[in-house]
Amino acid sequence: MSLKFTVKTESAKTRARTGLLETSHGKIQTPVFMPVGTQATVKTLDPDELKRMGAEIILSNTYHLYLRPGSDIVEEAGGLHKFMNWNRPILTDSGGFQVFSLGALNKITEDGVKFQSHIDGSYHYLQPEDSIRVQNQLGSDIMMAFDECAPYPCDHFYAKQAMNRTHRWAVRSLKAHKRTHDQALFGIVQGAFFKDLRKDSAKFLSDLDFPGYGIGGLSVGEPKPIMYEMLEETVPEMPKQKPRYLMGVGSPDCLIEGVIRGVDMFDCVLPTRIARHGKAMTSTGPVVIKQAQYTRDFSPLDKNCNCYTCRNYSKAYLRHLFKAKEILGAKLLSYHNLYYLLNLMKDIRTAIEQDSLLELRDKFYETYLKK
Repeated sequence: MSLKFTVKTESAKTRARTGLLETSHGKIQTPVFMPVGTQATVKTLDPDELKRMGAEIILSNTYHLYLRPGSDIVEEAGGLHKFMNWNRPILTDSGGFQVFSLGALNKITEDGVKFQSHIDGSYHYLQPEDSIRVQNQLGSDIMMAFDECAPYPCDHFYAKQAMNRTHRWAVRSLKAHKRTHDQALFGIVQGAFFKDLRKDSAKFLSDLDFPGYGIGGLSVGEPKPIMYEMLEETVPEMPKQKPRYLMGVGSPDCLIEGVIRGVDMFDCVLPTRIARHGKAMTSTGPVVIKQAQYTRDFSPLDKNCNCYTCRNYSKAYLRHLFKAKEILGAKLLSYHNLYYLLNLMKDIRTAIEQDSLLELRDKFYETYLKK
C-alpha cells in the first residue's frame, strides 16, 4: 500500500471535510499542515521536538537535495527517513517551483528545464523523469509530478502553454515512477489565475487517476481573494475521494479559508521563516518580539498557548535573545509558530466535526486580524 485516503466527516455548510491519510510510515489526520524541512531538516528543530508538538508529516525539497548532498547519497544512507532520523511520513515536492524561482533559468523546452544552480552556478538539466528518479531515491511517502509554475501575473496564452506542458509532464512522470508499492505520486493542477484553465487542468489530471492532487501556482504574489476564487473554481472539479493539497500556503487565515473550500493538506516555510526574524503567531494576533514594548513584559508570548516556549519563557526574555542575536530565540519562536499552526489545524478538524467552522473563522478574524 502506497497510500489510502478516507473521508471521515463532511461539513453541511462548506466544502470542508476531515479525513485519514494512511502511508507506509504512518497515519495523518486531515486537514493537515506540514512543517517544511527544505534540506532534510526543519530549521532549528529536531525530529523529537516536531513529534512532541504533534507533527505527523513533514515536507522536504527535491531541488535542494538533488543539488546537495545528492539523492544518491541519501539513497545510500537508506533513504530520506533514515538520513534525517524521521520515521513518520514525508512528502517531497518535484523541484519544479525551485527550478523556476531560484535557479538562473536558461531554457524551458518540451523535454525539461536547463538551469544554473543557485549554490555554485553549475549547469543542470532537469526532466520529469529526473525529478521522479530523484524522488524514488529519496524514498518519500508522497511525491509530486514535475510541473511548470506560471508566474503572477501572466497572460492567458502563457498560462495555457505552461498548463499543457504540465499535463504532458504529468503523463511522463507517471510512466517514470518505479516505486508505486510504497510511494504515492500526486499530480499538480495548474492554470494560473484563469477559471477556464483551472477547470481544464483539474479535469485532465483527474482522468489520469493519481492517488492525490496538488494545487500549484497559487500563493505566488496574487491577492488572497484571487486565490480563494481559484480554489472555488478548481476544487469542485477534483476527485472527491482523493486528497487535495494546496502547495505553499501557511498563514492562519489562508489555512482556514482553504479548508472551507475543500483543501486537505498545506505546507509553507512561513512559520519558521518569520520566527527567525522575530515574528510570532499568537491567539490574539501577530507579535513582533523585537519591539521595545516587550522589554519588561514578563508574561508568556501567548497566554492561551501550552507550547514549550509559552510555558517556560517571557516576552522580555525572548526579546533579549533576539536583541543579543542568540540562536535560541529563533528556535523558541519556530517551535511556537509551528505548534500554533498544528494546534489550529486540530481546532479546525474539531470544528468540521461539529459543523462550526464558519464560527471559528469569524472568531479568528475578530481576534487574530482584529476585524
